[in-house]
Amino acid sequence: MPNATTVYTVRNRRQNYEEMPRAKEPTRFTRAATKAAPAPRPANPPAPFGDLSRASIVELCDLAREVWPGQARSGVEKRRTGIRKLFGHLATLPGETWQERWEASAFDGENPQPVAILGRPGVRYDTSNAMAGLRMAFAARVIQPSIAGFRANKFSDYPDPFRQAQKDPGLDGFFRAVDSEHRLTAVHRHRAKFDVTCALTTQGIALEHLTQSALLHYSLESKRLGVTHGANKDTTRFAALGAWEILHRMGHFPPGSPPTLRTFIYDGQRTIEELVDRYAIRNQDVRQLLIDYLVRRRSDTDYITIEGLSRHLASLFWSVIEELDPGQKDLNLSPELYDQWRAEIQFWRKGGKADRSRMRQDTAAVLLAVRGLYIDLHSWAVAEPERWARWVAPCPILPRDLKGFGKRRREVNRRMADRTRVRQPLLPVLVRHVEERYERLSALLAAATPVPLGGIFECGGRRYRRTDSREDRRRAKILAEPTVRVTDEATGELTHVTIAEESAFWEWVAVEILRHSGIRVEELAELSHLSIRQYERPNGEVIALLVVAPSKNERERVIPMSAELFHAVAQIIRRQTRRGQAIPLLSRYDGHEKTWSEPMPFLFQRQIGTVRGVIAPGTFLQMIARSCEEIAETNPAFAGTKFTPHDFRRLFATEIVNGGLPIHIGAALLGHLNLQTTQGYVAVFAEDIVQHYQKFLNHRRALRPEGEYVDVTVEEWAEFEEHFDKRKVELGNCARPYGSPCQHEHACIRCPMLQVNPKMLPRLADIEKDLILRRRRAEEEQWLGEIEGIDMTLTFVRTKQADAARLEQRSPVILGIPTMRPQPD
Repeated sequence: MPNATTVYTVRNRRQNYEEMPRAKEPTRFTRAATKAAPAPRPANPPAPFGDLSRASIVELCDLAREVWPGQARSGVEKRRTGIRKLFGHLATLPGETWQERWEASAFDGENPQPVAILGRPGVRYDTSNAMAGLRMAFAARVIQPSIAGFRANKFSDYPDPFRQAQKDPGLDGFFRAVDSEHRLTAVHRHRAKFDVTCALTTQGIALEHLTQSALLHYSLESKRLGVTHGANKDTTRFAALGAWEILHRMGHFPPGSPPTLRTFIYDGQRTIEELVDRYAIRNQDVRQLLIDYLVRRRSDTDYITIEGLSRHLASLFWSVIEELDPGQKDLNLSPELYDQWRAEIQFWRKGGKADRSRMRQDTAAVLLAVRGLYIDLHSWAVAEPERWARWVAPCPILPRDLKGFGKRRREVNRRMADRTRVRQPLLPVLVRHVEERYERLSALLAAATPVPLGGIFECGGRRYRRTDSREDRRRAKILAEPTVRVTDEATGELTHVTIAEESAFWEWVAVEILRHSGIRVEELAELSHLSIRQYERPNGEVIALLVVAPSKNERERVIPMSAELFHAVAQIIRRQTRRGQAIPLLSRYDGHEKTWSEPMPFLFQRQIGTVRGVIAPGTFLQMIARSCEEIAETNPAFAGTKFTPHDFRRLFATEIVNGGLPIHIGAALLGHLNLQTTQGYVAVFAEDIVQHYQKFLNHRRALRPEGEYVDVTVEEWAEFEEHFDKRKVELGNCARPYGSPCQHEHACIRCPMLQVNPKMLPRLADIEKDLILRRRRAEEEQWLGEIEGIDMTLTFVRTKQADAARLEQRSPVILGIPTMRPQPD
């Protein structure tokens, strides 16, 4: 229906990427201190073989041997033939110099042709000769191509021949620095060299003239043109990311320069003036009022809140008021104007105008922001009348306008609780899928790595063949750890095992940590090696702790790690330190606060191409969504069902509270300042739990003033620790919920809550032998009831043997927990 009105919420509006306007600029940065610009032409341009701008073709042919002395005669002849072909064609074009003729040709500009078109169709050596001549023309600085003109031609090798021709000590030093970067593969080291040599060639400069602005220009132009090396025409990939970092470590850039090119890609925090001026308010007095108001509010809130508040007040409030009544001078709105404004903000706005096809589902956030402005001005005017009193006006938003706000919040909580109830039985399926996929790919990688190219091997009952393509053979020669690709002999399916195993690992550990800790996805990305601590109890027992950096309430909190959580964290540390090196220090960009962190040993970091970076929160969302889609192909319960990282947080809250953990301890683990927030996270499944929960709350409210945050007392924490002491049994550990007694009369071998210590496998073997002897006796005596009970117990024993054997395969991991250095006396 063309006139249909679609209802949008804030969440699905942000995810509706197809209808978002495309940015015209190649990047989002607008206020960086360094601006992208090609390097100015130096006073003495590099000319390793003198000025050849007007040299004859014969002189250029004579130069073919001098450019790279010592090469075979066949290579020299190829260059000479290519020079005659290329420059013979350029000589027919207008211009005084070879550069002018090049720019007049079809080989330069926005959509250039490759010089291969000069060759005869079907004659491959013609193309090879032309490319050899062109490479010499670029390296000898006869021609300065544009980036598009350079990248229209495919060179088999360019960086090393270019370096040899330049005789530039600085460029030689850069190549040595790149070769010393052992964290990069040979492919990515070559890419860093290519980016720098391409930038020098296309801008006609030596390395000493390669500034930040010049390299940034090269990166953005390569992205815009879709010619970023290794990106396969992907116009979202930036060039020279690795080259920038190496140049920075060399000290090539001035002191204080950002260590990564990505610093210029992302916008930093805008000033309050910039936030308000995005919406072009005409009334300068009101503009200054909003700036002063937001500056005052900025001191007690975070950046993302101020950014949203500026949008509500400047765009959705005053810009709309000026659109409806350009003559409005103050905040004293007439009832008619207020009603018009209320009607206007029912729709989403696009380009400063209301989009009548997209209706806003909930305007309460806008109304509350505007009402807060009026109320704050009333209270501030009492203390500072000279500054705020002139703006005091009756608030047009009456309490009845917000009627139903509480009901809507309760409806949101109901939907969230229902979402949690739907996903709780599906969680084990997702966990099993993620874990099995990682274990399968890990075993496949281990089995395929020692197999020679083209070899056949078996893994998991299936036959695979390791691929033996030209690219595989090339990488096997130049890489210490070449990537592994295999083909399933039965289905012919090709799997890039190295990449698949890496992705499966990060998804598995992310799911494990999210579901066992209940932390937010932003906090997950911020976990570092410094987040691991240990605490020794008075009885000598050491408990591993996870320190969660503040992300929302500026409150650091500590979470005792369970065995499963500890195992996931340990596996990350093992992977990050598997070559004996320390976890690298990286800066992480906070998409909410628009800031870069100090360099830290973040756990969730990985190497992608030439750059090592911290995994973004959105990546975890994409990983989990992809797994849900895979499960839905065979499990109808997952059809149309997605898990988000925050679903794990709600499931964790539900599990610990419904398991008997006091609500205020649960709030401390989750980082909530208000118990009502924790209550909203909990999905209740049984009426008796509801009654128990309400009874507990009423009891606590009777003891303490309402609204006061209840800290954990020493007695309560001691009781909490004592619970874990009582759960220790002969065979291992009992996982029954906090505060609950044993429900199985200490028949531990049959209890699903028993977690067997792998050290007790011999004891389980003895129990199994005893049960088998008892069963034989029961068969002889025809004790049929006894046989049934023994068979059930045997099933439990063998299941626990398998679980314990699986745990025993996990080798210990040295966590390398950082310690404080002793201070000198």
